[in-house]
Amino acid sequence: MDPASLAGMGLALIAIVVSMLMEGGDPMSIILLPPIILVFVGTFGVAMASGMMKDAIGIVGLMKRAMLSPKIEGGAVIDVVVKLADRARREGLLALEDEAKKVDDPFLRKGLELAIDGTDSEEVRDILESEIDTKRKHDKVGAKIFTDMGGFAPTIGIIGTVLGLVHVLENLADPSELGHLIAGAFVATLFGVMTANVFWLPMANRLKRISELECEQMMLALEGVLAIQAGANPRLVARKLRSLVPASGEQDKAA
Repeated sequence: MDPASLAGMGLALIAIVVSMLMEGGDPMSIILLPPIILVFVGTFGVAMASGMMKDAIGIVGLMKRAMLSPKIEGGAVIDVVVKLADRARREGLLALEDEAKKVDDPFLRKGLELAIDGTDSEEVRDILESEIDTKRKHDKVGAKIFTDMGGFAPTIGIIGTVLGLVHVLENLADPSELGHLIAGAFVATLFGVMTANVFWLPMANRLKRISELECEQMMLALEGVLAIQAGANPRLVARKLRSLVPASGEQDKAA
């Protein structure tokens, strides 16, 4: 699990609370149910209206994916590919039939099965690249709903503030309540801007980054399968694949 999102959001919320305390404010003063309901439910509603129902239904899974995604390490794929390339070079491609079934990565396993079945290398590339493109499009849709929520939330917050100010104008005859009512009115704007920039937009960017890394790993697997199918030298396969992995990824693996 990569806790970057949870840690980052937590750090941002702590910074907000600490700044309020340092200025003499009370964090509980912004915990008002009406603006919170308006901002969260309203934002989700307009985001749902701008997409498809199936996109909205999967939002909980997307949030979990964004915040608790597993670490993506290309080095692990390289180790598996090199091991298989060595055996294929010594015993032939058909010797990998049993080993392919034990591979954890479903994309790599599918590529190996295609190669073992005698599928032409160009067809293997076309099939696997099509699957990668499909994944990119699917992931783009998942990130879009959070991008939309990040755009809508501040405006929904302004709507809440306007509603609050209308309530203020209705109570001008009672000056003692005006300060409390005006402060409450602006809480909606605060939550709209805060949720957009602390939750929704970071989640959207996180999903895009996860998709990018996963697609890069899939491309790594694709090149590995083609190298195995071509009977390439395992050492050359390892060198080629490692050249496709960022230096930081290799350093992490070495650590």
